[in-house]
Amino acid sequence: MHNTATPDHERGFTLIELMIVVAIIAILAGILIPNFVNARSQAQTAACESNMRSIATALELYYADNQVYPTASGAAVVPELFTANGVAYLNNTPKDPAAQSSSATYSVTTTQATGGNPAGYTIQCPGIHAGSTLAKLPLANGTLCGANCTATKILYVASEGLEAGP
Repeated sequence: MHNTATPDHERGFTLIELMIVVAIIAILAGILIPNFVNARSQAQTAACESNMRSIATALELYYADNQVYPTASGAAVVPELFTANGVAYLNNTPKDPAAQSSSATYSVTTTQATGGNPAGYTIQCPGIHAGSTLAKLPLANGTLCGANCTATKILYVASEGLEAGP
C-alpha cells in the first residue's frame, strides 16, 4: 500500500507567510485606492469641460447663422433653446456626471451686443468638482487656480474659455 498522506510540515502556509501576503495586499491597496478616487474626479471634470465646449460650439454656430445669441438668463441648456428657423444647434441635453441631482442641467446667460460691447455668454456647470481637478484652470482674474484650489464650479465665458469659479 502507498501512503497518500502528506507530512504535517507540507500541508499549507504558515501564519507568518499569510501575514506577509496580507500586508503586501494592504500596502498595494493603500497606494492604489486614492489614485482611483482621484481618477474618477478628474474624469467627471473632463466630461464637464467637454460638455461645456460642445454647448459653446452650439452657441457660436447659432450666432454665426442668426447674428445674435439665443436670449437666456440662467436658462437651462436644452435643445429647444438652441433651435432657430427649424435648425437645431444642440441635439441633446448634456448631463454633468458631477451634478448632485440627475435633473440638474447646465445653465447659460447671454448678453447681446450694445453700445460697442460685443455679444457674449456664460455657461455654468451644475456639478461640484474637487478643487484638485481644477488646478490648471484660470480664475476670473486670470491667475491659475493652483494646487490648493478652493474653487468647485466651472464656467465657460465667451472669448475667455474655461474658468474655475466659486
